[in-house]
Amino acid sequence: MSRSVSTRKRRWCSASRHQPPPVPGRSSTRRSIRKPSLCIEGPQPLILCPHCATPHRRVPLPAGGVARCVRCDSVLYHASRYSPSQWCALTFAGLIVFAIANYFPIVVLRLKSLTAEATLPEALVLTWRQGHEVVATMTGLFGFVIPLVQLLFLAWALMAVASRRLPRDFAVGMRVLGSLGAWGMVPVLMLAILVAVVKLAGFAVLNVAPGLWGFAALTVFVTALGRVTARWLWRAAEDAGLVPLSGTGLDLARVYGACHACGYVQNLTSPQGQACRRCGAWVRFRLPGLSRTWMLVVAACVLYVPANVLPVLQFRSPLGVSEHTILGGVLELWGQGSQGLAVIVFIASIVIPMTKLLILMALMLHRTWRGDDIQRQRTRLYELVEFIGQWSMLDVFVVILLTAMADFPGLSQISAGPGAASFGMVVVLTLLASASFDPRRGWDGRPDDRTEPHDATAGSGRSSSQAVAGLA
Repeated sequence: MSRSVSTRKRRWCSASRHQPPPVPGRSSTRRSIRKPSLCIEGPQPLILCPHCATPHRRVPLPAGGVARCVRCDSVLYHASRYSPSQWCALTFAGLIVFAIANYFPIVVLRLKSLTAEATLPEALVLTWRQGHEVVATMTGLFGFVIPLVQLLFLAWALMAVASRRLPRDFAVGMRVLGSLGAWGMVPVLMLAILVAVVKLAGFAVLNVAPGLWGFAALTVFVTALGRVTARWLWRAAEDAGLVPLSGTGLDLARVYGACHACGYVQNLTSPQGQACRRCGAWVRFRLPGLSRTWMLVVAACVLYVPANVLPVLQFRSPLGVSEHTILGGVLELWGQGSQGLAVIVFIASIVIPMTKLLILMALMLHRTWRGDDIQRQRTRLYELVEFIGQWSMLDVFVVILLTAMADFPGLSQISAGPGAASFGMVVVLTLLASASFDPRRGWDGRPDDRTEPHDATAGSGRSSSQAVAGLA
């Protein structure tokens, strides 16, 4: 009897598999307790790989597990160890630390009978008054406004999900939160604080103030909360039954795509795109062509020249005015005995911008590479561009901080140079270029030999969840 039930169950699962012209995939977990069943009991949401558009069933993972796309090996989603209410408590703690970091001075410098206390808001105001509005605006947005908005929206959304009551404007808030993902740069700001402190260590008597410890703690909080993205919140709302499951009513035989804002997988009825049925964001099968990306990359290359040739910092003293370029700042750190920090600044300010531009140009010049293994390496290159994108803002933050830290009228004053604005614009343009590039185009038209969901063989302590065959 049990064998008969098992046979009927297997036939039902086999018959329920979708078999359109496929681009199948699967996902693997870093940590797993058991191998998932081949048959999926009950409805489960779908998820498309953001880098190759392979569809997967989002199966439950053990705490700390990570699901990966087997086709391109990109991370699909994480299984959090904490509930939305626990993440909410961590977010409120981050808001308290944010207030401490920005209210108290970062350092206190004493030069002869003068004292200078530096906070980030004071540095922004001082730089603005010196006539460097572009530099002050970029630093204020990326180091203060956007991180604060992210924390506030996270707290609001987590409270809504934890209470199982979504407000009417939940979708709008999640679109805002998702659009700010790569633009909050608290870790970069913390590294800039360390560089500025080292630069001024031999210039005046320097005492660490509560603001520095506040930014150190804020970096930890922001890094931890980086896992709670807008997509994560939508998945949590799905699991709580608060929103429709991704892929509801999907016909895999027709063209479909995933909303970039909420991840909802749906059929597309127009080549120009359509409004998402769940959150209202505009859904396209693929992003527009490469002309926009090329325009942004070329503009970044043009601005990269003055960013490195023109001085990013001007130092005024009774002896005169001295100007420093990016490379000059690296050599100065090396001469002060901070070789490790000099290498970090050199990589962040010179190597990373060049690497981003070269990788983006290589990806656009060769849109498809032969062989899936090479195509996976292409995907890894794009992920590298996304990961390192914001760290080039380091020098701009350093200039802003030095402006406030070494503000001793009549003895010494530091201000931003003309190269600082150019360098900041290079970072902004490369971030926009990477966001406008669609890595899924490299996988379009690449056949795969599977036409139905499969379990991958477990190996090295990893087992795979299931994938749904379908059109990519």
